[in-house]
Amino acid sequence: MLTQKLIETLKPYGVFEEEEELQRRILILGKLNNLVKEWIREISESKNLPQSVIENVGGKIFTFGSYRLGVHTKGADIDALCVAPRHVERSDFFTSFYEKLKQQEEVKDLRAVEEAFVPVIKLCFDGIEIDILFARLALQTIPEDLDLRDDSLLKNLDIRCIRSLNGCRVTDEILHLVPNIDNFRLTLRAIKLWAKRHNIYSNILGFLGGVSWAMLVARTCQLYPNAIASTLVHKFFLVFSKWEWPNPVLLKQPEECNLNLPVWDPRVNPSDRYHLMPIITPAYPQQNSTYNVSVSTRMVMVEEFKQGLAITDEILLSKAEWSKLFEAPNFFQKYKHYIVLLASAPTEKQRLEWVGLVESKIRILVGNLEKNEFITLAHVNPQSFPAPKENPDKEEYRTMWVIGLVFKKTENSENLSVDLTYDIQSFTDTVYRQAINSKMFEMDMKIAARHVKRRQLHQLLPNHVLQKKKKHSTEGIRLTALNDSSLDLSMDSDNSTSVPSPTSAMKTSPLNSSGSSQGRSSPAPAVTAASVTNTQASEVTVPQINSSESSGGTSNESIPQTATQPAISPPPKPTISRIVPSSYLLNPSPRSSGNVATKMPSPVAAVKRTSSPHKEESPKKIKIEEQDEISEDTSCIDLNEHEKMETKEQIETEVNVNSQTETLQTTSLQAPQKTPSTDLSDIPALPANPIPVIKNSIKLRLNR
Repeated sequence: MLTQKLIETLKPYGVFEEEEELQRRILILGKLNNLVKEWIREISESKNLPQSVIENVGGKIFTFGSYRLGVHTKGADIDALCVAPRHVERSDFFTSFYEKLKQQEEVKDLRAVEEAFVPVIKLCFDGIEIDILFARLALQTIPEDLDLRDDSLLKNLDIRCIRSLNGCRVTDEILHLVPNIDNFRLTLRAIKLWAKRHNIYSNILGFLGGVSWAMLVARTCQLYPNAIASTLVHKFFLVFSKWEWPNPVLLKQPEECNLNLPVWDPRVNPSDRYHLMPIITPAYPQQNSTYNVSVSTRMVMVEEFKQGLAITDEILLSKAEWSKLFEAPNFFQKYKHYIVLLASAPTEKQRLEWVGLVESKIRILVGNLEKNEFITLAHVNPQSFPAPKENPDKEEYRTMWVIGLVFKKTENSENLSVDLTYDIQSFTDTVYRQAINSKMFEMDMKIAARHVKRRQLHQLLPNHVLQKKKKHSTEGIRLTALNDSSLDLSMDSDNSTSVPSPTSAMKTSPLNSSGSSQGRSSPAPAVTAASVTNTQASEVTVPQINSSESSGGTSNESIPQTATQPAISPPPKPTISRIVPSSYLLNPSPRSSGNVATKMPSPVAAVKRTSSPHKEESPKKIKIEEQDEISEDTSCIDLNEHEKMETKEQIETEVNVNSQTETLQTTSLQAPQKTPSTDLSDIPALPANPIPVIKNSIKLRLNR
């Protein structure tokens, strides 16, 4: 009865595909499979293989991911793997097979990403998006009944082929290890929908991706092999709300195949001991699928598990309906303070590339924020949004992400500085270096980050996203007209971090032999965004975490015991020293103050980084609503923690613009020692070339 109600609740969300659509996918995969066989025969003939071999050479398309697991939703893409015999090279796949696909009239949006961590060809085949990986096996022919779970197939393969095979091998193992596939599939559909609705479905941003959710559900099925889907959903929340992380989730005990491939093993690899939420893939070589999880993302997910348990407890007692489990919480009402991160590019094609890179690095920003001693939680919303244009007349494509912040409560009543300048600057430096290193960087690709209070979000986000009707203010949104209910949206805002293109910054400030930059003074702080880096230091009230904790403590059910492991903390990060020359590219105000170069402390996740010390000068306080003058070295907003109504907050701002050229030189960049387990992980090397940027330091100060 409950399971049938669950199915009825899931249907409106489009998690089940119509039979007609399913048959269409099967037909498309059949066409693709025939193309692969045809292409491999052609390659075999061109390489003068014997006719007897050519006739039986084979070749096959395998699927993996949600489609292979049988839990794909309407319109979902298909993950596929092209398996070829030993005489077919990877270069053939990206040349002759690519050309063959190009000739098919059903194929649109064809693109090859040969330099990716896992090289891939992406295409749209008759309206269905497909990602095709390539693996070349050490076999003369590819039989139709090939079982990719056979570990001996991995012998003598290069690492890219092993990575490509891994998706299929893991998916097949999961299906092999669950006691009842139908119950597993229905439970997984429910959990995936719940995770997406609750904004915790994203591997790249430090939550869990599809394969990780599948493994958690598979483990639940193993622990309760006779349970039906409705019971399994409840047991899922019961098990993982009480799981003692970082104990790993294992679907089977790892086996050693003596192929000398890197595997997850904290007894051997010190770096594996720092993983916070290990979920280990069941196929050799075993890997942790959740190495991106951070302190904040784990905290958010565990809290959601507890709330899920409380709701499913009610559902089993007939006190609530299944629909309650899938109600989306309002992320934009949950926190009092947010960081809004914007990425912009001049064309749509460049925006797609730029957004992909920025999104893949957002977890670095989250990690930086977590290390701040006053920040308890940094929760990034996996959904991105189109951002309002800075200049309506200028062709520009902008995307933004929103990060909710929770600040620690402190008992003393002193003023405290929460300085986010370095946190944001080091993140933007990393993104630009990666873009330059991978040669994808183009002019006018920009990143901007700013601190926004909850009541100001309506100026950036559409009403239907915010859900709750917000009171709109009609005041101007320039900094000079900023009052306590308006938000500066201009790129030269002192309440924003606007990071420009490094190349344009280089052109504006060519480095001389001493490392300092020569440039003209600008008459005003509002210089072109393409040549200025404004770095934000945000300082805000310490709010309470308003997500109520549902422990589900009334449940006395026993959970099967797991092997315990010592608690572990995240690994140390590379150290980067900064050199700040004293010459200025930009002089927005007659007064200037000399900042000493700040040394970056070794960021170990267990140790919180302290805020920047107060400057010795006493800047002149200016009430923004009374004066439009910008003349100080820091911008400080005094926020009273004991405010009774948010709309009546008194905001005093000390504004001080200090624009200085900063040359980032990697004087001691120590790459983490390579252990066997890191070989399959994406650890991009940072380029050595220095990136000159201009830095506007902004601090928001707390009145306790």
